Amino acid sequence: MQRIVVITGATSGIGLAMADEFVKKGDKVYCLARRETAVPEGASFIPCDVTDEARSKAAVGEVICREGRIDVLINNAGFGISGAVEFTELSDAKRQFDVNFFGTVNMTKAALPYMRTAGKGMILNTSSVAGVTPIPYQTYYSASKAAINSYTMALANEVRAFGIRVAALMPGDVKTGFTDARAKSSKGADVYTSLEKSVKTMEHDERNGMSPERLAKRAYFISTRRRPKPLYSCGFVYSLLCTLAKLLPSRFVNFILGKLYA
Repeated sequence: MQRIVVITGATSGIGLAMADEFVKKGDKVYCLARRETAVPEGASFIPCDVTDEARSKAAVGEVICREGRIDVLINNAGFGISGAVEFTELSDAKRQFDVNFFGTVNMTKAALPYMRTAGKGMILNTSSVAGVTPIPYQTYYSASKAAINSYTMALANEVRAFGIRVAALMPGDVKTGFTDARAKSSKGADVYTSLEKSVKTMEHDERNGMSPERLAKRAYFISTRRRPKPLYSCGFVYSLLCTLAKLLPSRFVNFILGKLYA
């Protein structure tokens, strides 16, 4: 049976690649974003700002009115900020969490009642390897993704009895427009002398990262698992990195991260 798939942040980058992959696999895809910049042929667009709880609920309601169900919800909408914690405006930090974390919360809360009634469903959250290995000068981004990981794991246990599966996909460096869209602050660079070099290193790695299409294939694979793991990475290097972060002493892991990015 053709699945009904809802993807947020689906008009660019990873989300667009996911939408294209799921359409190619035969699913009926609804792309949610604030603006319709690009939508794969065969997919439908619904305007939605995930930071607005009412609009998130309305977008989910529109899909339900059209299709009667949602089989897969992919919470992918997000953006990044970089800068020194001391000099980051609190409003920017809150905006980071509003989009990356509470956007996921708004969409999930809107979809859960329908999935629970149906006795099935899949929720896949886009997290990041940075949620496991926090990157200096991307502190708030890393923290928002760590929050998604915890949210995913706890939610999976809450809704398992209703036949709902929950997982998070943790990308590493991916070559998309996300890099250029990052809100960068150089405030305090005269004090934190490693700031600019750290951000340049990070952006170089991203521009030479994996393709979003590869990540989209991974997302599709996860969406078909009957008993998914709560957290997935993509690629041998990032899988190894996540494993080592669990096994090695936290002081050593943080020392290495500091050497790489600070």
